[in-house]
Amino acid sequence: MSTANAALSLSQTWQFHRSHSPSPLKRWRSKAESATVSCHGITKCSRNISDDKIAQNYSAECAVSGMNKRRALVLGIGALTVNLFPTSPLLAEEKPANYEAFVDKIDGYSYYYPSDWREFDFRGHDSAFKDRFMQLQNVRLSFIPTDKTDIHDLGPMEEVVTNLVSNVYSAPNQVANVMDMQERNIDGRNYCTFEYTLTSPNFARSAFATIAIGNGRYYTLIVGANERRWRRYRNQLKVVADSFKVLDI
Repeated sequence: MSTANAALSLSQTWQFHRSHSPSPLKRWRSKAESATVSCHGITKCSRNISDDKIAQNYSAECAVSGMNKRRALVLGIGALTVNLFPTSPLLAEEKPANYEAFVDKIDGYSYYYPSDWREFDFRGHDSAFKDRFMQLQNVRLSFIPTDKTDIHDLGPMEEVVTNLVSNVYSAPNQVANVMDMQERNIDGRNYCTFEYTLTSPNFARSAFATIAIGNGRYYTLIVGANERRWRRYRNQLKVVADSFKVLDI
């Protein structure tokens, strides 16, 4: 074979392998997190309070593209949750009909959500699920670092809840109203679940929030809907709020 033919053959072979090789894997990059906010003496890292304050911008915020930190990993595990984590307190109980269990062993928490909801990326939150047709009907969970060991270290619960609803969850043009508050102790850990309504001139939203502290983190789960659908779906959403548990990590 001549030198020219050999070079041509080598070039054709290289082009074939190049065209048939798999494309490089893309790397997920987490979003930069910055500003800090202080709440009850706790440094609130990378949590944008405006997400909860302006209901009119809610849909735009829900449309943030991409998956949040390591969400692809958790989702990959999610389908096998029952098999991989059979000792989870949540999974040890009988799962209510028409609900699915979300268990995050990495960040230490679990909860139920309606089985026809789908996951979505909500800015500043670790996990979130929403109704397929009504975006405002959803559950989302966030956590922040804390040196507290129990929610009662934050202060009297009535004052804590009132401050959260009036100064953290609501916007300046919204009227906040706490409807009910319940405390419970599960396996030595205290939880507080409260029902509240935020009303503005053109919009009203009701929700349950459950707070707990564990693993050096202050967890907050919020599940709610717009006021028109609240009466119909309140009991369904209460199951979600009551199912939240902190797992030791």
